[in-house]
Order: sequence, then structure tokens, then C-alpha cells
Amino acid sequence: VAPLLLSLLAVTRALKLAPLGLTRRNCLASAAAALSASVLRGPALAAGEEDDVEVYFGCGCFWHVQHELVEAERRILGRKDSELTALAGYAGGLAGTKDGKVCYHNALQISEYGRLGHAEVVRLKIPPATFGDFATEYFKLFDDKGFRPDQWGDRGLEYRNLVGIPGGGSSPLAKTLIESSKSAGDKLDIAKGTGDDADKPAVTWVMDTAQFPFYVAEGYHQFHDGFAAGEDYPSAYNSLASKVKSAKLMKSTCPNGMLGVGVLGL
Repeated sequence: VAPLLLSLLAVTRALKLAPLGLTRRNCLASAAAALSASVLRGPALAAGEEDDVEVYFGCGCFWHVQHELVEAERRILGRKDSELTALAGYAGGLAGTKDGKVCYHNALQISEYGRLGHAEVVRLKIPPATFGDFATEYFKLFDDKGFRPDQWGDRGLEYRNLVGIPGGGSSPLAKTLIESSKSAGDKLDIAKGTGDDADKPAVTWVMDTAQFPFYVAEGYHQFHDGFAAGEDYPSAYNSLASKVKSAKLMKSTCPNGMLGVGVLGL
């Protein structure tokens, strides 16, 4: 127990002291390496032998990200429509909820996610052993400079890059995240998120899902066409809300967009 506690203390100290520019190759890499000596020494379990963990990924507008992660669930896990878990939502804010909810932009500014410090993310429930595969898919969303597709369009903390994992930077999954980033070209700095973090180009904030949980977005945001040209997805994708079991979570008392239309945030 004592060596594990010392390792965790070393991880915490490294993360707290890490300047932004050092995180990619030094901070989390060394912290995850310290953990691997004590936590990851046991035999790895096969994907089917582990309980699924809840993780989330944020990379600008969640519409496109959800589509890519739905396709990843199908390809990596062979999931059928009813088994898909990718849902659009919000995470990363210090305020949590307001009046018990988190909402999209709306004219009355009721529980608005940006004012609560949240970013747009997509949640998954996956076997821990497959996290690296999904992290690799996430890093593919960025170009060679580490910019997301809507880097110079959607800006602000609502669109910052996030990865949520149980335990955050002290999780064994942090080491997997670092390895996936390197295999994808080491395009982003990876830093410990502390909530309400800024939108920094080529930076991904790592969040602890226990401290910064996921809040599901309104139904009209789920399985939506992307915003960019060429992201008009098939109707079979747009209608997934009626088939996905986890879509039952999408009940919301939030206003239906700025004008109550529920289209493009209106």
C-alpha cells in the first residue's frame, strides 16, 4: 500500500506543478510511468472480462464528434444500433448544474452550459482495454498542428478539447492516453484540467469523471448532422435516438434552443 500511496503523491505533485508546455512529453508521461510500476503490474484483463468505464471526449462541436465515435463503437466493438453508448453532452465546469440541469444556449440563459463552465463532449461506455483504440480515434480528429476541424470557427471554453477518464491524470488510463497521442503523431499537449479551463489550441485537458461528470444534452442534439460541408449524415444515423437504449437518458426540461425551434441552436 505504501509504495502505491507514494506513487500517487508523486503523480499529484507532478500534475500540480506542470506548466502547460511541458505536459506532453514530461508531466503526464512521467506521472503515468510512476503509476505503471505499482498499479499496472498485474495481468491485463481481456475486454470482455472488465466492466465498462464511462469516458468522454471533447473536440469542438459535439455533432461531428458523436458521429465519429458512433462509427468507432461499431468498428472497434462491433456494437449494434441498440448497443451504442455515444451521447452528446456537457462536462468540465466547476459549477456542475444549476437548478438541477445543464442546458444548451437559450434566450433565457437558463442553466446555460457555457456560463457553468462546461464544454461540449461525447460520452462513451467502453471496456477499459479498448480505451487506447478510442483515444487513437479521438486524436485523428486533429490536424498535423493539433488543431481541431472548427478551431477558428467555434471558439471559447464551450469548445475546448477534453478527455474525461475515471481518476483523471492519476488514472492508469492516462498512460494509455499518452501512448495513443504519441502513436498519432504527438500533436497535442495533454494537461490536467481543473475546471472552467480555457480553450487552448493544440491542448487537451484531462478531467476526472468523478469530479467533472457528464451531463447529457437535449434530444435535438443527438445524432445530428455535422456543421461542416459534407457532414450531412444518412437518415439511418439521424434516427438512432429511437433505437439506442441509452438514449432514454435524453429527457430534458431545458428550453429548446434560442427560439424554441431546436435547430442549429435556435
